Amino acid sequence: MISTQTSAADSALESVIDLDAFPLDRPDGVELRDLIAAARCDLEATGCACLLGFVQATAHAALSDETNQLAPAAFKNSQHITPYADLGGDAWPADHPRRRAGLMTNGFVGKDLIEDESMIKSIYRDERFKAFIAACLSLDELHEFADPIRGLVVNVMDDGEQMPWHFDANEFIVSLMTRRPEGGGRFDYCPNLREPGDERFEEVQNVLDGDESPAHSLDLQVGDLQIFKGRYSMHRVTPVEGSRHTVLFGYSEIPGYIGGVESTRIGYGRVTQAHLDAAAAGRHDDGLAG
Repeated sequence: MISTQTSAADSALESVIDLDAFPLDRPDGVELRDLIAAARCDLEATGCACLLGFVQATAHAALSDETNQLAPAAFKNSQHITPYADLGGDAWPADHPRRRAGLMTNGFVGKDLIEDESMIKSIYRDERFKAFIAACLSLDELHEFADPIRGLVVNVMDDGEQMPWHFDANEFIVSLMTRRPEGGGRFDYCPNLREPGDERFEEVQNVLDGDESPAHSLDLQVGDLQIFKGRYSMHRVTPVEGSRHTVLFGYSEIPGYIGGVESTRIGYGRVTQAHLDAAAAGRHDDGLAG
């Protein structure tokens, strides 16, 4: 059962989310329980649950406009990274996945650049939304990232930009499509390609060598919500035609999550003292690279 409290600050649900299809305002209803059960099955099977049409159609234009206005503030990055979101190293053979780099060209708008009154930040902080996502992930509760940059971000991809095969730094991510590209921008992922303590480098290498048989593909639309276990499923976004905007909601089962220094610097062009302090204190180690 989802237990939540409501307030005036929760109004994002009523004005944005399609509560007829996704009744987050009726946490004890059978409809929501069925949605949660279906999402759990999808996450167990493929590490990905898609909630199509999560945002009501009447809110699409305002949602797109919000990220259109934020997009110019994105830190744009173009460099080669390995699937582990680093630059590789000489300690590995030249053909090893730890040294197989692909071109990443995209941008991110960090949480500290997003107004508190924005629609996307209201959704991110909504207690009923967080409770629903936690239930889909079979977790008792979720915590917003303590990371001052990565907690809530807008991924901005413009014409010709792409994201190569990679794993995420955090166990899962929740994303919302706010601008669909004119072409390209397909999301491909290989479910459960690795697990804690087991990198399965051979399987990763097979995909990098062109074997895409394990891959699933999604062609997301504006308003579609996705829960994705990107820590374990390698994924990419194919080259974009036009512009593609996706909001990434960063939550963690454990409070206080702060991203790594190197991956934050690569993705956002800057780090804060909070990142340096977290690195000095030692981050949680799940036995996986990146």
